[in-house]
Amino acid sequence: MGSKALKGRDNWQGSSGANAGAAEKSFLDVMKSNFVGTEFCVRAKPKEFRQIYSKMRLSDDVLKQIYNPDETWIHGVIPDFAIDNTKNGKKLYVEVKRQDGWVEGKQRKDGRGNAHERSCKFFTPGLLASLRSEGKLGVDVLPFWVVFQGDIARDPKRVREITHWYEGVGDHFFLWSDSTNPSPLLDHFETKLKKLLL
Repeated sequence: MGSKALKGRDNWQGSSGANAGAAEKSFLDVMKSNFVGTEFCVRAKPKEFRQIYSKMRLSDDVLKQIYNPDETWIHGVIPDFAIDNTKNGKKLYVEVKRQDGWVEGKQRKDGRGNAHERSCKFFTPGLLASLRSEGKLGVDVLPFWVVFQGDIARDPKRVREITHWYEGVGDHFFLWSDSTNPSPLLDHFETKLKKLLL
């Protein structure tokens, strides 16, 4: 796409970022209210993985082939949230992904975007190992939960993709299509994920 075409295109990043922030806030508010008086707490932007890439040790052969700046830099992953059991130290990491979608009154192209694809980084072997080690949930447990909000939770294409990707581990994603109703979200956590933290 040329610069002229790019200049004429709608800038969606501004509204997309604001919508994502609102989605994260609604999740945080619901979970905080639910955890009052319990051993559980929810933390926004947990920092335990913020340097896992910059501190990654590489072989001498690889180091000879890449740029190695003298400066110190930070490169890692910061999940949206961590749900902690304050009594036993177990942690479940949470990503909230909000995206527009193809629903009633909208066109199929309104479902474009890759928020759901970016959630798949948590399935990678290295990141899984880091999350499992820090979360203390065991090597046979997925240490993350992805909550999809907005139209993506009802988009016929994206829901099928997500369901296929999470086949066999469906407890680890939730389609929160109506964020004004916290009951389905809380029920999902209470019946499918809370037991992992006990």
